[in-house]
Amino acid sequence: MGFIEYKDSLLYCEDVALQELAEEYGTPLYVYSKQEILNTYRTMHASFGSTEHCICYSVKANNNPTLLRLLAEEGAGAEVGSAGELYLALKAGFSPEQIIFTGVGKREDEIEFALTRNIFMLNVESVQELQTISRIALRLNTTARIALRVKFMIDSQTPFPSTSNTSSSKFGIDETLIAEVFRQAQQLPALEPIGLHIHLGTQITSTVPYRESAQRVSALVQEIRAMGVPLQYIDFGGGFGVPYHNVLFHEALPVEPNAPDVPPLTDFIDAFLPYLQQTGCTLWIEPGRSITANAGILLTKVLYIKDSGSKKYIVIDSGMTDFLRPILYNAYHQIVPLNIQSYEHITADIVGPVNDNNDAIAHDRALPKVHVGDYLAIATVGAYGFVYASNYNGRLHPAEVLVNGERVRVIRSRQTFEELI
Repeated sequence: MGFIEYKDSLLYCEDVALQELAEEYGTPLYVYSKQEILNTYRTMHASFGSTEHCICYSVKANNNPTLLRLLAEEGAGAEVGSAGELYLALKAGFSPEQIIFTGVGKREDEIEFALTRNIFMLNVESVQELQTISRIALRLNTTARIALRVKFMIDSQTPFPSTSNTSSSKFGIDETLIAEVFRQAQQLPALEPIGLHIHLGTQITSTVPYRESAQRVSALVQEIRAMGVPLQYIDFGGGFGVPYHNVLFHEALPVEPNAPDVPPLTDFIDAFLPYLQQTGCTLWIEPGRSITANAGILLTKVLYIKDSGSKKYIVIDSGMTDFLRPILYNAYHQIVPLNIQSYEHITADIVGPVNDNNDAIAHDRALPKVHVGDYLAIATVGAYGFVYASNYNGRLHPAEVLVNGERVRVIRSRQTFEELI
């Protein structure tokens, strides 16, 4: 989080003290660093060198329209998983020629919406989906460009239950069946099979699965081409892991234990690029988390400190309706004070205000001593944060702001009571 850091005892986003934002805009509050997003995207883009490629931002990670426009203006493409995400991508300015549509359950109206907008490619996951796309394209008197998603039995080495390459995964077409499905795609009318798609999962913290899958993809491309299918594109997915432990540093902060080693972003690309370059295909990837996660931070206020004797609770004004990942995935996020006033540490459960006992951001977490009225920051929330927000318990969606140097802009206003109806 190079653009979110401590300066003395105060936490800053670029040139703005986060304490000032919490006081001015209220909490809970999502804050994003524009320069962190741009720097990450540009680093990723440069890693491909002269290789023809397209980086399609995964809209599901964070669909704020302002952030989408920021990436579209940088020349990124978009990966969408629904007609709603496609609508957002088009409104944000992504070129249809740089949009791909993924997902195992595309409805007929969504397929028609995508074809009438002439997006570049649909990633297909079953024979029945092929047949449906063919029928709709024929009716629309158009040709649908498609890629088939292959599923390799590869250990993705992810700490989350999000691997897409096990026999029980709903995603993709088994490697042993993919050649036959390509044959069927060739025979169906109004289809143009041009690509091969693979996606290993999410929050992958090893480069090994990328290297192994790239070797197998390279061999498979040659096999499919030998059948007479002119494959020109490889969509290699995303899933590149980001660090969640010890991302913010100050001598008063406890060192978080059991932090997994996460390679630099460029190491993931270096692991697969040489093998895929051998195919001569244009390379597409669809990262989401790795572009925006470290650019986001969630500000929250301490409401109460409750001591039950056996356990201490820090009750904050942000909970599962603002930030669901800790409950949904048992995900770890660093939590720190905006203003460090003590080197003394306490250990507590950090819990939200929702009337649900599962509403906890962290259990038995050590952090510098805080008081009622202090502000905390939950780190690495720029991906899969606000997109999970709900109105459960009648709670309002938080505001979002974008920081660019010393400038601050509200990019989503806090929801009002009237908007609940």
